Amino acid sequence: MSLSTMVSLIPALLLAATVGMAQAAPKAAVGKYSKQSAVEYGQVCADMIGQIPAFNCLDGTIVPITVDGKTPAEYKPGMTCDRPALLPYGGDSFGQCTPYSRLLNLSYGKTQISAMCRREQLRDPNSKFFDEVDIVAHNVDTGDTCWFHAEGKPGQKTGLDASRVPPPNEKAPPPQRISAGQFWWAPAATASKNCLSCHDADPFMYSPWIGQLKYLLPADPLGRYSNIGKEFAQWHSNSISTRDNTCVGCHRIGDQASCSQFVPMAAGRIPAKDGNARANSYPLSHWMPVNNDQSKEFWEQANLESLNQLLTCCADPKNPICTIKPIVTPPKR
Repeated sequence: MSLSTMVSLIPALLLAATVGMAQAAPKAAVGKYSKQSAVEYGQVCADMIGQIPAFNCLDGTIVPITVDGKTPAEYKPGMTCDRPALLPYGGDSFGQCTPYSRLLNLSYGKTQISAMCRREQLRDPNSKFFDEVDIVAHNVDTGDTCWFHAEGKPGQKTGLDASRVPPPNEKAPPPQRISAGQFWWAPAATASKNCLSCHDADPFMYSPWIGQLKYLLPADPLGRYSNIGKEFAQWHSNSISTRDNTCVGCHRIGDQASCSQFVPMAAGRIPAKDGNARANSYPLSHWMPVNNDQSKEFWEQANLESLNQLLTCCADPKNPICTIKPIVTPPKR
């Protein structure tokens, strides 16, 4: 059973910026944070983890949005679906069932790179405009991890041109292309979003939404985990476990959003926002283990005790049945 890696994907890897708009982090955000630039941070990450290539979001694979197992004839604002995105989109979006987000796996060797180009507004599936772009870069040997984020303005209908997402350490872009410094938020602004609150067990999260493309998801669920950069030094998490717990055999359970949301959500105790009746009925309501095909009776017999123990420890980590261990180690720079 995999209750904590679960959201380790929703993560959140999303959209970019329009060349004409030169969209960076909002001025207020840039001004109040550290002076390290996105390009400087990008170079440190390239040195310690590996080079992130330029890419076109349209080269990514579309994350399916289905209703009762089928692609709907029409998408409507605020509609419900089988596997809605878990990352909150806000009231001015099309809804958690917005179609045509795309996922790319840019990994090579020991370097894992996951890029998510997210749609929060309805657009043509081949439109170059997206609403957010996120990258998680991770080295499986050292555990070094970097986070890159770009997004448009809330409710912005035009979106961001993600036909060429620049490498974060790129100092000079090709002609007529947006620069990395304009595209990516500064690291301290990115750190303020506290991505680790959901990615509390490992860098890459699982959810039913992103799990439809599980074959494209990097995975290092039990590996080292260390976030590069002093701006990310405040990101900490611990693993929650109990003796002989069936839920931690394949991955860790983090003590933040995994505890408060994803463990109960993956066991059908919290409904997914904009999820339809199918999403909130067994087996889709019980999305651990991945691709759950067990009977509900078998699932409860195998996992219910372990689930209740985890929820006990989430509520009271000092309970004597609980084992608490640090997951994230201090950053190296």
